[in-house]
Amino acid sequence: MRIALRTIVAVAIFGLCQISALQSSLAQNYPARPITLIVPYPAGGPSDVLTRILAERLKTALGQTIIVENVTGAGGSIGVGRVARAAPDGYTLAIGHVQTHVINAATLTLPYDVVKDFEPVSLLADTPQWLISRKTLPASDLKELIAWLKANKASMGSVGVGGPTDLAALYFQKQTGTQFQFVPYRGGAPLIQDMLAGQIDIAFGQAANYLGQVRQGQLRAYAVLSRQRWWAAPDVPTMEEAGVPGLYASFWHGLWAPKDTPKDIVVRLNAAVVETLADPAVQQRLKDIGQEVWPRDKQTPAALAAQQQSEIAVWWPIIKANNIKGE
Repeated sequence: MRIALRTIVAVAIFGLCQISALQSSLAQNYPARPITLIVPYPAGGPSDVLTRILAERLKTALGQTIIVENVTGAGGSIGVGRVARAAPDGYTLAIGHVQTHVINAATLTLPYDVVKDFEPVSLLADTPQWLISRKTLPASDLKELIAWLKANKASMGSVGVGGPTDLAALYFQKQTGTQFQFVPYRGGAPLIQDMLAGQIDIAFGQAANYLGQVRQGQLRAYAVLSRQRWWAAPDVPTMEEAGVPGLYASFWHGLWAPKDTPKDIVVRLNAAVVETLADPAVQQRLKDIGQEVWPRDKQTPAALAAQQQSEIAVWWPIIKANNIKGE
């Protein structure tokens, strides 16, 4: 039986209209049930604590329960991969950062695309990296530290292999002509323990993770890897002020939905995030853990997409040039 072309076209148009109507209905009723936020790292870590602070306030903004689920492994790629495969209905979202949505794509073989398979929702909060050492290391500032590193066989602790701290360290080595041994750890806690015990010389890491020990004089901070001094430790110079220009690295967090999530749902989620981040209580709780909310003009899907692309442009060439492979 031959079917007229115009009949086929009419059926196709009808189907598209039905899909559009369904998406519109979903968006109008969103959210109608609990939302799951996937944290691709263990409970109790920086990403998890940040997410739980936000989830508590997002519950009010969205009028629905927010379930925080830790799906760990492979540098965060397992949890992020689950969101990439989730239904694009706004009920399964990913919290991620420079590791999960930039670095992993260049160091691991992923079954998803970190750019094409997600809809950006908003930048959330940010904490810089900084360069620290054991308190007994005989260097009082960055200039003395560089001289000491050139004269001694030093060790640098890093979390995992091929992550943000490793990339910052490689950039630092190239700019300063220093060399040191990379010592990988499975988490920040054992790294800090070994530094406090004097078994590791230096580390690049999330400034928030080491703030308490630096303030107590148990560790020494030489420079922060940001364009301005960090509000939580204003006495610590930027890397550029200390003599190493161009090294900027932070752990910025963002919120993503699966690809093809309806625009109206992304807009609804973004509005809820903006409301949450404007809450003074939320801002203070984030500051208490060393995280700072991004400015309002950066709390947009476009700003998150731009941040991701700018970081890709910085770090992917370094990863390729050094043939870095992730765990």
